[in-house]
Amino acid sequence: MPKILNHDLPAGVMFHLIQRVRDRDISAAQIQMLSDWMNESPEVPQGRWFKRFPGMTVCGEGELVKTFLLPHQAATGEEVL
Repeated sequence: MPKILNHDLPAGVMFHLIQRVRDRDISAAQIQMLSDWMNESPEVPQGRWFKRFPGMTVCGEGELVKTFLLPHQAATGEEVL
């Protein structure tokens, strides 16, 4: 299983994530929870996955975080605990 990439994200992915943070009013506290989790170098599935946090769901594919969803939005892939 790959470990999540927590630095040197492709520019297009980073731009998309920043836009989702703005569009979905993701708070600094939520980003801090994500950062703390990512700093643990968690293993994630090779394919699509998601991780639930209070107030948001992080979705990714392999080593990359791809987007942020609000609680009422449906995530696809394997749930990471």
